[in-house]
Amino acid sequence: MIQEAFNFYKPCKLLQPYVRYYWVFSSNQMPNTYTFPIGCPQIIIHKRTPLYIPELGTTQSKLAISGQVNFSSHLQADDNIEMIVVVFHPHTINMFLNAPAYSFYNQEISGYDIEDEQLNELAAQVFECEDNNLCVTLIENWLLDCLSIRSYDTIYRVKRMNAAIEQLFTAPQTLVADLSSACCLSKKQFEREFNLHIGMNPKEYARIVRFQKALKQMQHQQGKINQADLAYTCGYSDQSHLIREFRKLCGHTPLSLLEFTTPYSDLFTTPV
Repeated sequence: MIQEAFNFYKPCKLLQPYVRYYWVFSSNQMPNTYTFPIGCPQIIIHKRTPLYIPELGTTQSKLAISGQVNFSSHLQADDNIEMIVVVFHPHTINMFLNAPAYSFYNQEISGYDIEDEQLNELAAQVFECEDNNLCVTLIENWLLDCLSIRSYDTIYRVKRMNAAIEQLFTAPQTLVADLSSACCLSKKQFEREFNLHIGMNPKEYARIVRFQKALKQMQHQQGKINQADLAYTCGYSDQSHLIREFRKLCGHTPLSLLEFTTPYSDLFTTPV
């Protein structure tokens, strides 16, 4: 008999500018899931079997940091799974980890490799705790502790980068020069800061935003799409550009994706 549980949790008000949500998933069925680039970094704690990612030829650590990626991947496991995930806003993981976001780019990094004693202690507490509601509380307390020791300069730099993220969410085709102006930075400074906080360059991240924006449109159109209209609405130069980018990021055209799965935008859908 298949037993699965999927729960979402909303962060407290102080953390909402930095954490989108937490989710907990458990299953006694061995999963084989195909995932797309979502545009948000995550911390993942596996209480049972970690996931294997064949595209990278690696198994996630029991304490894993999943950064920005520009490719789709399969998630597999050969036994029962139970995982707790912290989903950050695109530009905020630096607030909680002593490592630049670009160090997690297209990788699955073990949280133990960044040598953060407090994070390691948190993972140990979660592994010992059987109540996942309490586990989420433990994680939230750790995040609040991290936030309390951040300098004003660090918080200001994250808030400044938020202006660029909001502009990209509205219009992914925005030029890098205009994004840098919105952040009151030179183009070179802006690109350096963007890579530090988001983990990839602005143009590459804009590709992820356009893709996720298109998934959002498809999610709400109940399987009926006009590819030309979709391209225009989501900031693609034309229909060919839309199709080409979809093939690169998910291995499908928009139309073939509808036959493969029900589109869902992780970036533009908040489940709590």
